[in-house]
Amino acid sequence: MNLEQFSSYARNRVDQHLEHTLSPYSHADGLHAAMRYSLFNGGKRVRPMLVYATASLFGDANPLTDACAAAIEAIHAYSLVHDDLPAMDDDDLRRGKPTCHIQFDEATAILAGDALQTFAFELISAEGLGDATLQLRLVKELAQASGRFGMVTGQMIDLSNVGLDMLVADLETMHRHKTGALIRASVRMGALSVGMTNEDTLTKLDQYAAAIGLAFQVQDDILDIISDTATLGKTQFADEHANKPTYPKLLGLEGAKTLAQSLTDQAISSIETFGEPAQPLVELANYIIGRNH
Repeated sequence: MNLEQFSSYARNRVDQHLEHTLSPYSHADGLHAAMRYSLFNGGKRVRPMLVYATASLFGDANPLTDACAAAIEAIHAYSLVHDDLPAMDDDDLRRGKPTCHIQFDEATAILAGDALQTFAFELISAEGLGDATLQLRLVKELAQASGRFGMVTGQMIDLSNVGLDMLVADLETMHRHKTGALIRASVRMGALSVGMTNEDTLTKLDQYAAAIGLAFQVQDDILDIISDTATLGKTQFADEHANKPTYPKLLGLEGAKTLAQSLTDQAISSIETFGEPAQPLVELANYIIGRNH
């Protein structure tokens, strides 16, 4: 199937799992409304696509793969809710809609983010998904990618460097944590969910994930400049107005574009040995630097 068909397949599959598992709880109607608002607000589902695309290299997606894809998306949604808060990026718009704290209120947004984070671990630790040892490994993968060894540290570096000059190497370190760690987890968890535990194979997948994870952020920095608010679904020039370090600021716009293409080429090269089954991963790599939002 082509990328459009694969995207539809992945979106439908992960959304069905999220719909099925995010059951109502009578004591928390407002909380669940905010969680649903943040989960089903038009996200591209790139990370679940990576889960399914990687799983397809080694076998058929199964209920554990669905749980991994849904858990990754729940973590991603929580991170965006918290990123948008006044104490962090202070954004009013996300995917063309009011951010969670604008649609509801700040306290509800904080709690919705907290609940989405723990919901992710509910999903991959649920009964009936097979091997408990494998589930524990997946819990560890996601915890390390989203916590102090991954995304949260990246967010902390980001907030600590607003208005400051950064070296390109330091900017890369920030984004390998903030964006790259969860993308790496998406790829690894997809493979693990269908029983692929060979370390040499996982290393090749790590190389792919590291390259597209950084390319994703470089392209985000580029789009903040060249795309408009309506297309982006969030405020154009937000990073510039917040005086954040970005790749175009350090390398120039053309330098950033060259870096994004180089990283994409690296990603594709790292999975060549998988042959035709890797085509969805190849197309995803090209999509990341070809997107306009």
